Order: sequence, then structure tokens, then C-alpha cells
Amino acid sequence: MPAPIDPVALTQRLIRCPSVTPIEGGALVLLEEMLTTAGFVCTRIDRGDTSNLFARWGSKNARTLGFNGHTDVVPVGDEAAWTVDPFGGEIKDGVLWGRGATDMKSGVAAWVAAAIDFVADAPEDASMVITITGDEEGDATDGTIAILDWMEAQSEVITDCIVGEPTCPNVMGEMMKIGRRGSMTAFFTAKGVQGHAAYPHRAKNPVPALARLIADLDAHVLDEGTDHFDASTLAVTTMDVGNPATNVIPSEARATVNIRFNDAHSSDDLIRWLRDEADRVAGETGIEFEMRVKVSGESFVTPPGALSDLVAASVAAETGRSPELSTSGGTSDARFMKNHCPVVEFGLVGKTMHQVDERVEVVQIEQLKAIYTRVMRDYFAGQLTK
Repeated sequence: MPAPIDPVALTQRLIRCPSVTPIEGGALVLLEEMLTTAGFVCTRIDRGDTSNLFARWGSKNARTLGFNGHTDVVPVGDEAAWTVDPFGGEIKDGVLWGRGATDMKSGVAAWVAAAIDFVADAPEDASMVITITGDEEGDATDGTIAILDWMEAQSEVITDCIVGEPTCPNVMGEMMKIGRRGSMTAFFTAKGVQGHAAYPHRAKNPVPALARLIADLDAHVLDEGTDHFDASTLAVTTMDVGNPATNVIPSEARATVNIRFNDAHSSDDLIRWLRDEADRVAGETGIEFEMRVKVSGESFVTPPGALSDLVAASVAAETGRSPELSTSGGTSDARFMKNHCPVVEFGLVGKTMHQVDERVEVVQIEQLKAIYTRVMRDYFAGQLTK
């Protein structure tokens, strides 16, 4: 029987791979070598500048437990502000430091370590897929989406999926995600006629019209929340004129709003509402509005049931805490996986993700491997019932 894989040591090795989006940095090479040695059939699915890995163990015709994660990380920022080497993977006083320690090389390491140990003595009908992307922290156009495109072409199917993002706000085991809000950004340009500030009647000032539109959008209540989500929110993130002259009425003004929306809305519905509001203010002021929208993801929820029950029971068994089922936070690649199969997210405490001196307690990584191991064991023991 091979020695168990140490998830902490594997996290250290992954941190030492400088895989800042979209650079692979050696992280996927390391995982592919380990998984191939353990009997997984691995395929690199690289698209554009993004490197991705698909690994299967067992028959593609069997019920398949999937995992989705990423090895790319955000830039370190001001390296001089770090008290450790961002890519050193140093352990001090029971804490592992480095970029990706929390988000989410530890989650990937915990699952891979659990999976390699599990398949060494797994039931004959067990089947597992591991998907690791290299652009979750980037535009997310050539990562998990590319993997899913390849899977469709190859008739590869995942039955249920765990995403290993950090989900716990403060304490290990306190929260898992069963959905995510949608996210979209709208960019407005108000177009008028430039003129001298002393002769405003000869100009057409776009600034008051844009201010009216943005104020109306900001004051609007999108909803009061739904069964699984808090109320949707709209945040004004910038208003820009770029006019250094005090005696010139500008010809253009710009503003941006970001909307995080629940399952009471679709992005199409919200785009229509934004367009109607811009048209209304245009009719009232005579100012033309252009609008461009970027949709990062739709809202979704995996209703509480067999999959979330299984994960919650595993978390409770290893931590003594029953995790809250939440849809809070930003976006993750679960927004893509949900188009393929039921998906829930569970991972470490995320307090330091993306921060200078990102770090995680070593014991949490060990707990996470134990939780994932229990999920695998109980899943294939038939404790998840449809």
C-alpha cells in the first residue's frame, strides 16, 4: 500500500509554481505527473494562452464524481510588502504562507491527495474526474469553458461536482455554497455637444443627464431577496468626465455600474431594464446614451438535497460543524459547471485570499483532505441517493 499523499507538502509544491494567470508555471505539469502515476488518464486541454487539465479514473459510462479547481493565482502586488517569499511555500508556526495558499492551491492539493489515496483501493464501479483550469482568476473564457467544450465533444460526463473554492468566512466548516449570484457590468456613455460654460444654451451638457440616470438606477430596489438569495444589488463604481477645463462643457461623460443579482432576474431582463431607463432619460433630456454590458455569469442555485446533504454530513463529521448553505460571495467557475451537472462548493477559510501575505493554517488543509476523502467514500458507497 503506497504511503498517503501529504496535502500540505503538495500545496507547498504548487505554491512554488509561479502560476500567475495565465502562466502555467509548472503546476499542471506537477499534477499531471502525479495523477498519471496513480492511474488517472490525463489530457491537457490548452486553449489560447490558457493551460487546463482533465483527469479521469474509471469508466466514462459510470456515475462520476467530479472536482473543479484552478491553479492560477492573482499577481502578488507589492512584493516588498510581503513578509515572506510569495512563492516560497514557507511554513511558520503551523501556518503555510504564499500566493495561492488559500485561493486555491490548497483546495486542489487536498482533493488530489484524497483522490490518489482513494483510487488505490476504490470500488470497481467508482469513477472520478478532476478538472483543473488556469484562468479562473482571469477572463475565464478559455479555462473551465474550454474543458466543458472538450468534454461535450468527447461525450465525457460528470454526474455531480464539487468546486474547491474557499467558502468559509472565519471558521473551518461553517459554510458551503449551493449557488452564486449573477454578475454583470454596464458601461454608459452620455453624448452631448461641447460648448463654452458661459454660453450653456449653445451646448448640450451630458453630465446632468448621466447623473440623473445613475441616481435613478442607484435608488431603484431590484428585489427583496428570494428563498436562497439576499436582495440583488447595484453599485455605481465610477463616473468620469475627464474634463480639466473649468470653462468648457464636455461632449461626453461616462459611468459604470455593477449588478450582483439573484434568481429573480436574468441578465437579459436586467439589460432590458437598463436600456429602458437610459432611453427614458434620453427622452427627457435630449442626451444620447450608449450602453455596453459585460455579463460575467448568471445566478444559479443547486437546491438543497442529496449532494449538499452528503457534503454537509462529511463536513460535520470532520469538523463538528454543520455548514450553512449559502449563495453569498462573488463568482466562481461553479457558474460554468452548473450548466453540466449539479454542483456545490466547499473549501477552506478564505480570509486572506488575494491579500499580501496570503496564508492558511496547516491543520485546515489536513481537515479538507479528510472531508474530501469522506465525500468520495460515502458517494461511492451509495449514500447519495437521487
